[in-house]
Amino acid sequence: MQYLHTMVRARDLKETLAFYCDTLGLVETSRYDSEEGRFTLVFLAAPGDIEQGGEKRAPKVEITHNWDPEEYDGGRNFGHLAYRVDDIYATCQRLMDAGVTINRPPRDGHMAFVRSPDGISIELLQAGESLAPQEPWVSMANTGSW
Repeated sequence: MQYLHTMVRARDLKETLAFYCDTLGLVETSRYDSEEGRFTLVFLAAPGDIEQGGEKRAPKVEITHNWDPEEYDGGRNFGHLAYRVDDIYATCQRLMDAGVTINRPPRDGHMAFVRSPDGISIELLQAGESLAPQEPWVSMANTGSW
């Protein structure tokens, strides 16, 4: 398992990036704009964490800016922790066997969400290529929120 990022939402992307980059000193490592999804993802890292062994693999902060205005309350501005796993199906099965609810099953062989006992959302991402879709995951419905 590899820790990937922590996601937080931003009401005002310019103001948020000014804080994290200009004031705190983080560095933007990548950006993704989704016209269809109407959001922007900006990944930030501490300057000393940008390269590990010549690769850009350091844990990051993901700033998610939804283009449509939204007030974030009840902790919605904090998004999730993300981990890359070697086998998303085996990981989800192990978690289910331990009594963990799979809130967003890995129907696509790539991504799933669970929650900690304290309600923290955790994203699990398949390392490398997505696995071929398979049951029972393909037919499993979402449970709760993530």
